[in-house]
Amino acid sequence: MPITVPGRPAELPDAGATGTPRGSRAFALPRGLGGTAGRIAALTVGQAALMVGAGLLITGPAAHVWPMTAEDRVDEGLENLRTGALTTVSFIGSEAGNTLTVIGITLLACLGLVFIPRLPMWRQAAFLAVSVSLQALVFLLITLSVDRRRPDVDRLDASPPTSSYTSGHTGAATALYAGLAFLALSRMRGPWRRIAATLLLLLPLLVAMSRLYRGMHHPTDVVGGLVNGGLSLMIVGSALFARPEVVAPPAGRPERAVPAAGRTAVVSGPVTVIVNPTVTRPRDQEALRAVLERHGLHEAVFVETTADDPGVGQSARALADGARLIVVCGGDGTVRTVADALAGSGVPLVIVPSGTGNLLARNLGLPLTPVEALDAALRGVPRPLDLARIEGDELPATHFTAMAGAGLDAAIMEKTAERAKSVLGWPAYALAGLSSLTTPPVRLTVRLDGAPALHRTARMVLVGNVGTVQGGVTLLPSARPDDGLLDLMILDPHGPSGWLRALTTVLRGRSGVPRPTPLNTTEGEGGSLRVEYFTFRRAELRFDALCPREIDGDPVAPGSRLTVTVATGALSVMLPLDAA
Repeated sequence: MPITVPGRPAELPDAGATGTPRGSRAFALPRGLGGTAGRIAALTVGQAALMVGAGLLITGPAAHVWPMTAEDRVDEGLENLRTGALTTVSFIGSEAGNTLTVIGITLLACLGLVFIPRLPMWRQAAFLAVSVSLQALVFLLITLSVDRRRPDVDRLDASPPTSSYTSGHTGAATALYAGLAFLALSRMRGPWRRIAATLLLLLPLLVAMSRLYRGMHHPTDVVGGLVNGGLSLMIVGSALFARPEVVAPPAGRPERAVPAAGRTAVVSGPVTVIVNPTVTRPRDQEALRAVLERHGLHEAVFVETTADDPGVGQSARALADGARLIVVCGGDGTVRTVADALAGSGVPLVIVPSGTGNLLARNLGLPLTPVEALDAALRGVPRPLDLARIEGDELPATHFTAMAGAGLDAAIMEKTAERAKSVLGWPAYALAGLSSLTTPPVRLTVRLDGAPALHRTARMVLVGNVGTVQGGVTLLPSARPDDGLLDLMILDPHGPSGWLRALTTVLRGRSGVPRPTPLNTTEGEGGSLRVEYFTFRRAELRFDALCPREIDGDPVAPGSRLTVTVATGALSVMLPLDAA
């Protein structure tokens, strides 16, 4: 049953992070390739017709109309402005759009996109390579159709046999450097993101001015080059990024028939079900297989996690085998591990909650019965959700889906026995919490989105992509998994009255409070802060002592530093229509 994956492409900052093993770099052609190639070809024909038509107009009926009548004066004026320094700069600018330069940089960039990130960015590499190639093809068609003499000035470069219209250097530079700028904006994070994109966008303009200065083109020729390269980027970008059905590489199995009417999600291609056997019994797996069969998925592959590999390797192999849909059956830890491996891949994930907390499933409004959750997801649609990227001392970079914290909540997770969770369910956390109330406060320094540092003491620091925990208690009232922001709570109650004030604030679940920082503050006597809420995109936390830490309910090594960054839209999740 084919899956249509609407929405934006996922973003993955710092794809080369070392938190998980690298995925396979095998590539299989996606199923949507034929239709996508047809759309690109049809639009490229239109692009070529537009550019040729503009060229015939410029060299024909409009040749004696302004601004074409002023172009010779511009060419002569630039010739008169030549100096040694400007000529050197123009040479560098012109070489930036040279055919060999463009081919070399395109090749290196594509190889880097495939081999450097943890998961190969095949779609981004294809976007760059196809855009540059298409503008070159259209350029050749233009020069064969439009005959325009080069400016009648002293030209600083040898005149190639092609027509002056359009500027091939400028078109190639636009497709390459503007394409790299787009990838920088969508993939990079931090202050350098916009700086890098701006510098890359200036390069086509430098090439255009250099070609004018060197007497190789008229002004409308370089404008045509800018338009030609820009159109190629828009055509390829809209086909590859606005239609993510070509993102995930399937293994080439035959299309399955679309099931009976009433199904809203259609799936074609391999499906992998990753199961945590400690919380998903064999009879549960058979029930899930029956649901998949009812939805036309007769060849789903079930793989189990192990203590040594809690889901990373299974996910990587599923991607390498061309899975078009991955189902994860387990608790928050298993979901987090698989989500971390899928971050930025574009392959939709179905969450089948089978653990104790199931925080992400609860916050997404998913059914908490495995069979119902799977059936509802397969009737739903993919939706891009954010992830949080976290790293610190003794903590390799990884992603989490729900919450991470230091202090009290991490101590609770450490003291909650697995047997207690299996017998009591989520109330086991409440019992462990009573014995953790004596967790001492710690001093910390908080820096949010590059703002001045804040100095606090806290018993608990909680970072969340979602806001509600077990029992329906909302700890982070403004947290949303798709808003491009993360939420932070700093809890520092003192004495019975302080705990009472903090508990009252939390149970009120203050929603709709203003953004960005601070969201809300509760104060005790003397103005001492008890509960603070913030939102951010990047947070740096430093503690003056080692603190217990947890990620999505799993204790990790104690430490004194954490850096958390939002990964906007990095995970595609199948959600029921009423939840999406």
